[in-house]
Amino acid sequence: MAEPPRFDPHPPELSRPVAVERVGPAGLDVEIRADAAECHALAARMAIPAVEDFVCRFRLAAAPGRVVLAEGHLQARVVRVCVLTLDPFETVTEERFRLRFVPSCREPDDDDPDSDDEIAYQGGTIELGEAAAEQLALALDPYPRKPGAVLPDTGDAAAGHPFAALARLPRPR
Repeated sequence: MAEPPRFDPHPPELSRPVAVERVGPAGLDVEIRADAAECHALAARMAIPAVEDFVCRFRLAAAPGRVVLAEGHLQARVVRVCVLTLDPFETVTEERFRLRFVPSCREPDDDDPDSDDEIAYQGGTIELGEAAAEQLALALDPYPRKPGAVLPDTGDAAAGHPFAALARLPRPR
């Protein structure tokens, strides 16, 4: 008996379902290009000022056990806020990645941190849009710096240290 459809109160910002059976022996190429509304929703999810452009290309290949191997390449033009100057600036993020889509009932093959990430799927459909959004989140620099931004000169850092006065006290003999 098939599972009833689930109600998702937070649908993915970028939904591109692909039926596993479409990935034949020759593989399948899929390109995902986010429209303006999807870019806006991705920016809100990533807590960044803007996603100006987002494209992700997948090369899918079938593997035994209804596993789908995916090689991807994403390119995104995003607006970030510099951690030093707090100025917004535009930057390009580009990333290549590999994933394995596996049936949800299957146990992971290994716990090797260097192996491809595994994404479980249900019902014979993989969600490439959500996978692409997750890869964008992983590719974004957590501490973005605007080109040319430098740390401000703080002068003598030791003088402002909370224990600097203790260092000047005479030591007992």
